[in-house]
Amino acid sequence: MSAVKNVIKDNYNMMLLKDYLREAIKDAGFSHAEISKTPTGTRVALHVTRPGIVIGRKGTGIRALTEKLATDFNLKNPQISVVEIDKPELVPGVMCNRMAAHIERGTAFRRATMWTLKQIMENGAMGVQITISGKLRGDRSAFEKHTVGILPRAGHHAEMIVEQDIAHVKTKMGLIGIRIRIARKEKLIPEFEMRDEKPKKVKQEEKIEKVSDQTEKVSDQTEKVSDQTEKVSDQTEKVSDQTEKVSDQTEKVKTESEQIAIEEEKMKSLETLEEEENRLK
Repeated sequence: MSAVKNVIKDNYNMMLLKDYLREAIKDAGFSHAEISKTPTGTRVALHVTRPGIVIGRKGTGIRALTEKLATDFNLKNPQISVVEIDKPELVPGVMCNRMAAHIERGTAFRRATMWTLKQIMENGAMGVQITISGKLRGDRSAFEKHTVGILPRAGHHAEMIVEQDIAHVKTKMGLIGIRIRIARKEKLIPEFEMRDEKPKKVKQEEKIEKVSDQTEKVSDQTEKVSDQTEKVSDQTEKVSDQTEKVSDQTEKVKTESEQIAIEEEKMKSLETLEEEENRLK
């Protein structure tokens, strides 16, 4: 019985520790903590979006946190490590805290819900479900559930792909609870295939692609024909240039022959004049 009590006590202390961390380092974008006991002490890995706030200036923040964990939660030699989250929009704990902060500032719960859905889906989530319940509009409690994308609800795939977290907000109307479930594509198992809901559209798109390919081929052929016609026109221009050169040469030859004939006539006229002079003598 003592062993069972020890287990229950440890789990209760871990729950209190996580609740404390959620409130203490809320500004750092706290997601979750991984706690493991070793022979040398207790390792605490804090997953946050802004590690600098947790560490503090010259490590003052992390020292104060280690002292707090050692004194208040009886952790033996706590060794805290800070892990930065790559994509905070795909972590349910971070998005729960952000949505809770928006509602706490006075933002309408439905507006905060839609903003959170948009942020999660734009960062590559496969699906998301946000459930908000409590004193939303009046004295009576109510709840709303918003789902976008593909989100497995049960089975092995749901356990492997889907992550969820819960946060609570105190408002003037009362307590409001937020639960966010996110399905990530990175954890998708190869055996889990996503089928298209509307295969007809896919077929139409394939037909459109085929028609576009054919039109591209026809356009390529027309371009080739136009290139050939341009080459032929260039050749004809070259031939015309050559004919012009030949005609110029023939004209030059004609002019030279005419000059020779004129000179011969002059020579003949001179000879006739000489003959007449001889006769007169």
